[in-house]
Parts: sequence; structure tokens; C-alpha cells
Amino acid sequence: MTASPAELLAVAEAAARAAGVLLRERFEAGPERTVHAKSTPTDLASEADLVAEAAIRDLLADRRPADGLLAEEGGGDEVVEPGRVRWVVDPLDGTINFLFGIPQWCVSVACEDKRGALAGVIFDPMRDELFAATADGPATLNGAPVRPAAEKPFAESLVATGFAYDAEVREHQARVAARIIPAARDVRRMGSAALDLAWLAAGRYDLYYERGVKLWDVAAGTLIAGRAGLEIRRLPDREGLPPGLAAGRPGVLDALWGLEP
Repeated sequence: MTASPAELLAVAEAAARAAGVLLRERFEAGPERTVHAKSTPTDLASEADLVAEAAIRDLLADRRPADGLLAEEGGGDEVVEPGRVRWVVDPLDGTINFLFGIPQWCVSVACEDKRGALAGVIFDPMRDELFAATADGPATLNGAPVRPAAEKPFAESLVATGFAYDAEVREHQARVAARIIPAARDVRRMGSAALDLAWLAAGRYDLYYERGVKLWDVAAGTLIAGRAGLEIRRLPDREGLPPGLAAGRPGVLDALWGLEP
């Protein structure tokens, strides 16, 4: 079933909002009781993750039944088949924040084909902020174009990052952070890669980098940041460390490369 990027964006928004309404209701009702560990004891998923993903799956099955789907909790199509599109879904990015009652989490929904992302949205239900972009349009926040921060020296830059669940990777990330903290204005670790990229696109940060992110964490965010005019670079895997990505203006990215070996 062919569709324009704008049509796909409308489906992505509907899916993200459907999940977001359910998540906000559960968040405001109190702590989640049904929780299970995934890759490590600190990598948690809740019943809220599953309920939100089910809502998205149901909507996509109704509106885009022939499309592929890759979702954080339920898995799915690992590759994009020629001639088809695939939805890449994180029903609740920032699960740990959600479980601890911290209102810093979101829903991320992206659609891609073999060439790359076609449309993507990141919905923050607690702030009623919907970040969105298509492959041929601007990055927006609640329908208005966003503009990233202007290029500035690394010493004046506010840097966003995240840490992996694996203890050995976190040890490496701590060493990198120890180099970046005195070199930058400051560092923020808020707990949602998708929101980090959305806020970067909106000028709330100057730089984002992180290792160990999954495609569903960043599929919508990289499209939004890229369409806002920012550069996206891959952090290659090395010495057993997982790959990652960085996004920002070229100058601050160049400076990061000297601090993130």
C-alpha cells in the first residue's frame, strides 16, 4: 500500500498519541507493579510498555496491514523488504523514568523503506509536545518548525548523553564523561534517547552522543534532528564496545571526536 510521507506521518502521529494517552493515564495512576528484566537486572520493561505497544500494533494493523513492523518489546521484521515500508516503534522510551515517577519519557514511531526513514514522530504526553518530520519536510514541534542551537565552542555547549545497561560499557562511558564534563558547559543524562534527539533538534541541547542505542530508540529522533539541519555521525564499535551515534553541529561533533576514543 503506497502512501506519501505526509500520509505516513499522520499514521505515526495517531499511533504515538494512542499509546501516549494510555501511558499518561497509567503514569498518573501510580507506580507500575508488573515489571520484568530484559538484558540485565537494570534493563526493565513494564506492563505499560506492553499495553502501549499493543495499542500501536492494533492501529497499524488497521491502517497499514501490509507493512512490516519492528518494535522494542515484541520484535518483528529485522530487515526492510524491498517494495515495503517498516514501522520502527519504541512504545515507551524512558521506562526507568516512567517506573520511578519521573516525567521524562515518550513514545517514538518511525516509518522507513530501504532508502531510510520516511516519517517519524516523538510524542511527550506529559508536556503535550509532538516532534515530527518527514524525509521531505521540516522538523516541527506541535506543527511549528524547530531550529537547533547555533554553532558554538565546545566549552559553551550543553551535552546530552545516556549510559548503557551493561556494567563494562558503563565504565567506559564514565571515563568518557569525565573528559567531557570539564570541557563542556555541562552534561545532561535525562534517560530517553528519543527525547534527547528531539530536544537537540529544538535547540535545547547543543550535542547528543550515546553508545548502545537500538534502532527503535533513535529511528524517529535521527530523522527529526537531521531534518532540523543537524549532522548525524556513527560512533563505530571498538574494543568490544557497542556502536552508537552522535548528533549536532559539525564543530561540536569534531570536538567530541577528540574526547570519545
